[in-house]
Amino acid sequence: MIVIGELINTSRDEVEPAVKERDVEFIQDLAQKQEEAGADYIDVNCGTLLEDEPVAMEWLVNTVQEVVDVPLCIDSPNPKALRRGLEAHDGQALVNSITAEEERFNETLQILKEFEARVIALVMDDGGMPQGTEDRVRVGVKLVERLTEAGLDIEDIFVDPIIQPIGTDQQVGNQILAAIDEISQSCEGVHITCGLSNISHGMPKRKMINRTFLVLAMGRGLDSAIIDPLDERIMALLKTARTLLGEDAHCSEFIKAAQGGELDF
Repeated sequence: MIVIGELINTSRDEVEPAVKERDVEFIQDLAQKQEEAGADYIDVNCGTLLEDEPVAMEWLVNTVQEVVDVPLCIDSPNPKALRRGLEAHDGQALVNSITAEEERFNETLQILKEFEARVIALVMDDGGMPQGTEDRVRVGVKLVERLTEAGLDIEDIFVDPIIQPIGTDQQVGNQILAAIDEISQSCEGVHITCGLSNISHGMPKRKMINRTFLVLAMGRGLDSAIIDPLDERIMALLKTARTLLGEDAHCSEFIKAAQGGELDF
């Protein structure tokens, strides 16, 4: 399970001023805590800064990479910000994101190939947001086909079925779970990821919804997620689910976590 730590995002009240003021200590502490909690990637997103985004992205990448060993997820729809972030990044980064929208696809693909980056592929095309399972599968498979035809390894592609709030449509959970299942079976070797917390937007007890949906989605083929790794309960459930799904040889990770008190709540 590939964990993408979501906390360095200027849409969060405490992060935006830290990035604006170039607060190195705050950002580095947040990055280190996520890595220590088990994040495989640290997401960096400064999209709320608009015109300052490319410069801020370069600063974020340099600042975070000074103190962590894991690679970063460069998170922006802005090609200029993506380029500045990738130019500063050491090693292979993950880009969030590309879509099947023609203009965005072509522009982002060029950047991906130039920097040999991995990519999150959102199941959205020029028709807009996906509607139901069939739409998600159709766009997701098309994106995988186009990206692999362009030369990307399938193992470097993370399909995101675009999670929408359960509070606005009570069937969206079932639709997404079905889409995860179908895409993972149709495109062997591809990763499936998601912005998990979107499922609970506008609902009470959001963490309970997020945690439960993560386990359900892992059972259908989800093998990556953009989450808060400092949520100890969700990380405990993630490790337990991996064991139950046969992804933990000899249950060694679960036993180690249990012995270390990581599952005590």
